[in-house]
Amino acid sequence: MVSVTDPVTLIDVDPSSSVAPYEQVRASVTALVRSGALAPHTRLPAVRRLAVDLGLAANTVARAYRELEAAGVVETRGRLGTFVVDPSAAEGGGRDEAREAAREYAARMRSLGVSPERAVDLARAALADG
Repeated sequence: MVSVTDPVTLIDVDPSSSVAPYEQVRASVTALVRSGALAPHTRLPAVRRLAVDLGLAANTVARAYRELEAAGVVETRGRLGTFVVDPSAAEGGGRDEAREAAREYAARMRSLGVSPERAVDLARAALADG
């Protein structure tokens, strides 16, 4: 296990934000991993502990952890806990950055109240503009 500052103190959730709390947790952990503030093999707090510390429901944190695992940012090792994945050991040499960018874009569009159809149209137009 890597010794770092308690991850709870690094995770940022803004209760006044229009972005869903699970998405804020997911984005915050992803940014901390990418910046190196959360090193590979760092154990994240248990779902219930993080929920209590952040003032969130356990289901909210559990959803964030599931999303992080689906994106390849963390892995759950049963009762041992949830750990930051070592990108150099991940299949394909790292996380799928395009998928992550798409998730961030989708979250931003939802927070702005943009319909999925309009969001896709905007993305297509942006890609066409180069």
